[in-house]
Amino acid sequence: MNKPTSLPAHFQAFDLLATLVAVVNGDGIVLFVNSALEDALGASRRSIEGSSFPDSFTEPQILTNGLLGAGGNEFAALRYDAWLKRLNREPLPVHVIVTQTERSSELIVEMVPLEQQARQEREERLFDQAQANKELIRNLAHEIKNPLGGIRGAAQLLQMEVESRELTEYTQVIIHEADRLQTLVDRLLAPHRRPHLVGDVNIHEVCERVRSLILAEFPKGLRVVRQYDVSIPEFRGDREQLIQTVLNIAHNACQALAEKIATGDAQLTFRTCVARQVTFGKQRYRLALELHVIDNGPGVPDEIKDRIFYPLVSGREGGSGLGLTLAQTFVQQHHGLIECESEPGHTDFKILIPLP
Repeated sequence: MNKPTSLPAHFQAFDLLATLVAVVNGDGIVLFVNSALEDALGASRRSIEGSSFPDSFTEPQILTNGLLGAGGNEFAALRYDAWLKRLNREPLPVHVIVTQTERSSELIVEMVPLEQQARQEREERLFDQAQANKELIRNLAHEIKNPLGGIRGAAQLLQMEVESRELTEYTQVIIHEADRLQTLVDRLLAPHRRPHLVGDVNIHEVCERVRSLILAEFPKGLRVVRQYDVSIPEFRGDREQLIQTVLNIAHNACQALAEKIATGDAQLTFRTCVARQVTFGKQRYRLALELHVIDNGPGVPDEIKDRIFYPLVSGREGGSGLGLTLAQTFVQQHHGLIECESEPGHTDFKILIPLP
């Protein structure tokens, strides 16, 4: 094997990427692999470098032909789907991208796991949708707020002029409904008005605070299970925002558990753990907090599963549809991600936040 004698400094930047990267020469001999590829293959960089990289695939000839084509300047980039072999594990389906570099002796082979690629595309859609939601909410709230004040003021003036009790009741309805809409508008604008107050956060203190609030509201028929990884370090964040995030999710869960609470077999679980070498938001993190809020309720209705984080979408009659939207906003302000997996009897909201 022709092992490289030294490691060029410009290879080091590839370790910052979440995608799997190998740098090879024209013969397919590995000059460098990044940390993400080490993890995927289950082998050390030292053992991979100097080997024939096409042999890492179930169909090595495709990459061999691609490298020959790149060496002959037949293309600037080659893309195809393949299966990457892994030590003691099933092959990994990946999308392979072979590109030339300024150095004729080096080619970059980038591999994006197809599951990861689909996840990244979904995360991008969620992020773009969240940004659009935020702008829509802010603009809509401001548009509603101005005429709302005028409607309430006019109703108050009218109430002072009318003598009929029945008409007074009508004006009181107008004032009451205007106040209700004002409260809704204030909730819509709340996350944009309040500054992001950063301090040291212990996630278990957050969970315990939410637990006490939930049990105060639902003292009977609900069992709250705690499964904490006490080794999770403190991190910098907005404690109040995180309390509100977890509370919104837990409160939604308890409302969905109404029938089980009535029969005494409702369960809500807070589970924390450390996720290692995870990728979300187009970035790869060495460590991340993983917080699960799990309930044994009926599950999210199928018709709103893809829209539960949209504003004003609610699975229950009378719901504002703002709780999960605000939760998503607060998690994104911590550079994190919130996801949901749901089926009857098991709904799992997972929050991921990078750790130092």
